[in-house]
Amino acid sequence: MDIAIIGGGAAAVGLLDALAAHLPNVPGATDAPGATDATAGGIGTLTVFEPSPHLWRGRPYGPDLAAVLVNTPPALMSVRAGDRDHFAAWLGQRDADHIDHLLGQPLVPRALYGEYLVHCAEKAVAALGEQGHPVRVVRERVREVVVRPDARLVLRTDEGREYAADRVALCVGGGTPPDPYGLAGAAGFTADPYPLADSLDAIAASDDVTVLGSGLTAVDVVVALAARGYQGRISLLSRGGVLPYVWQRPTGRRPTHVTVERVAELRDTRGHLALTDLAGLLRAEMAEAGEDFDALAAHLRATRTDDPVERLRQQLAEVGDARIGRRVLQETAHSVGPYAWPLLREPDRAWLRRHLRTAASVVSPMVPVNASVLLRLADSGQLTISAGVRAVEPVNGRFRIRDADGERTASALVNAVNAAPQAAPAGARHLVHSLTHAGLATPHPAGGVVPTDPRLHVVGDLAGGGPFLTSSIAGVTAQAARVAGVLGR
Repeated sequence: MDIAIIGGGAAAVGLLDALAAHLPNVPGATDAPGATDATAGGIGTLTVFEPSPHLWRGRPYGPDLAAVLVNTPPALMSVRAGDRDHFAAWLGQRDADHIDHLLGQPLVPRALYGEYLVHCAEKAVAALGEQGHPVRVVRERVREVVVRPDARLVLRTDEGREYAADRVALCVGGGTPPDPYGLAGAAGFTADPYPLADSLDAIAASDDVTVLGSGLTAVDVVVALAARGYQGRISLLSRGGVLPYVWQRPTGRRPTHVTVERVAELRDTRGHLALTDLAGLLRAEMAEAGEDFDALAAHLRATRTDDPVERLRQQLAEVGDARIGRRVLQETAHSVGPYAWPLLREPDRAWLRRHLRTAASVVSPMVPVNASVLLRLADSGQLTISAGVRAVEPVNGRFRIRDADGERTASALVNAVNAAPQAAPAGARHLVHSLTHAGLATPHPAGGVVPTDPRLHVVGDLAGGGPFLTSSIAGVTAQAARVAGVLGR
């Protein structure tokens, strides 16, 4: 059985790492391309298709500015499912050079995390080769997958070459940033800010910069501008004006109520889970710590109405606060959420989607060192945060912006709007269409695709029916481990 892995980023690395643990050794296996072995699991060659020059890193973790940091503590960045210490162990003594002193944890540049992904991929490839499962890398983009008359799958690349496979794992990453105001091609508009080392070169010291969006990508843009000594005005512009929350210092306390095991116990006879039951687990977790669930709920409800700068100031002051409520939400959204989400009834999932912005700001927080930069710039008047954006249009070499505060202009516009969850990257849209056309997958109503053929597997944000929040490394590696378990049977 030959396996094709489409995409060579973090999802593919997690899958290869898990396969190296799941697949048995094949005595006397050959390294010839396409060779298979009918015994010991029946796995032949694994072929990874990735056209990017930054193999194994994906879009987020390529070479970039040192100020562009991983936004998550090390325990949630392990590429090995179930091993929270794997990334920290790889960091070793280097972690002392990257400590966020407010968080008490190492927060490394994204490019350094990319080195970790490369290391893990190379180790997995070597291990699989030693086990008799050779891995080859094809530096081409897969344009479509078709089913041959003999029922075997064929992958066609942009170069016109064809590759046969028995199983396909789709690991293409998250969606491309949207262009909600149709500004592509306008002078002064940056459609995709990454890598920031390149995109910010186009911004002059005298430019007034408006950043579309106020999530983690927008935070990265502001912090990178500050790191380069930019002295001009910066505006964050979005519909809600909601900033990400701020990570609190880990305490070492692990949830005992909000766990996969307790969620499994709460399923009804049809396997469904009620959102009120999930809330009940959090309520029990907080009650055990002597905390008020209703006070936390009121705090969350105020996310969209509080002044964002004052909320930022408050949360920075609470980085070391002993209360567990937000900590439990932030950890379990990544560890338990991917399991609980498909068990929820559709009305509960719809309710959560309506509160996407609040949920995303809570469970995808910014790191304290970045929050400190934003607060400093806001207090000095260099940074403003605006809500209620209504229109953005190019006019006479500048951009006219209409929002809740009226009308103004900017000379540079950076697009930090996040793609919708489960959106296909622009380079993979034709591929996804081919999968549905061939009857291998069907679009999910909420985004992404769902395999309709057991030979197709999806790992990462494109998995239809997955969590409504963009996949985290922890969620992606959990998916990868499940897929590896199926492929390794």
